[in-house]
Amino acid sequence: MADRGDVCVLIPTYNEAETIGPVLEGFRDHGFEHLLVIDGGSTDDTVEIATAAGARVEQQSGTGKGQAVREAVREHVEQPYVLMADGDLTYRPADADAMLEPLLSGAAEHVIGNRFADMQPGAMTRLNQVGNRIINRGFAVIHGRGLTDILSGYRAFTTASFRRFDLSEDGFGIETELAVECVKHKVSTAVVPITYKPRPGESETNLRPFRDGGRILVTLYKMAKTNNPLFYFGSVGLLSTLTGILLAAYVAYDWFVNGVSHEVIALGGAAGILFGIQLLMFGVLSDMIVTLNREQTRQFREIAERLNAAGREESANLGADGRQATNDDPDDRTATAETEEPDQ
Repeated sequence: MADRGDVCVLIPTYNEAETIGPVLEGFRDHGFEHLLVIDGGSTDDTVEIATAAGARVEQQSGTGKGQAVREAVREHVEQPYVLMADGDLTYRPADADAMLEPLLSGAAEHVIGNRFADMQPGAMTRLNQVGNRIINRGFAVIHGRGLTDILSGYRAFTTASFRRFDLSEDGFGIETELAVECVKHKVSTAVVPITYKPRPGESETNLRPFRDGGRILVTLYKMAKTNNPLFYFGSVGLLSTLTGILLAAYVAYDWFVNGVSHEVIALGGAAGILFGIQLLMFGVLSDMIVTLNREQTRQFREIAERLNAAGREESANLGADGRQATNDDPDDRTATAETEEPDQ
């Protein structure tokens, strides 16, 4: 396993004074040296406690967990691996080795901690459990891959893979966006079972189930535009087509049975059918374009990797030739010089 000095433990915080101290102490006790706290303007003693615990504390320039994570990884992280956790004491530092193993072994570039594998009583309300399962099922349907627990805040990933992502979410939608980007960029992703603990009674959650859950569902749908355009346009197109067909059926029934015509409704039904079919066609074309673009991107990446590998090999060969020339036997060079005759 790689040196733990290669891992940055990233903890975004906002008013976590009750729990941030034990969280940092736990990771330090497990041998992690690089502890980075990115704070969102806490009004309690979070910053002071984190600093006293030996963490590097940075203040984020914006607001929201998503903005904090983006800023931290892109501007403050220097290590090749990142282990991201929340500062609320719900995740165990003891699970860190299991989270990092797929990264350090090269089996994956992104790891998600599955909270449902060992969720302790009281760790999540029934409402939140239902919402999580709906969102996870929606993700699997929309983006074509099941990742079990896409809203988990316990993540491990390579810094290089994170910096390839196009991330824009500022709030709790960052976990959803990370999962979508993994599927979109075909980043190898592993799901690892972890223990999820309840928050200490004196600490308060920053999550608002209905508000944040609604935003996450909207994020899932919006990101389908570039990851699964067939679903994005096709779902609306199918709904429009079915609505038009139902309206047309009603008009036809009332005309043949009661002799009543509904010109306006008939016009609306026809427009709905035409609009829906156009959207379905547009979705198919968009899906073809996205697939072609992904294939070209993959080919360009492979070419760039081969060129980089060839450049490194050439540099190594040149360095070896230079060392060989420097280490040539000086006696041979002297003998050669003595055999040369001066010009007459």
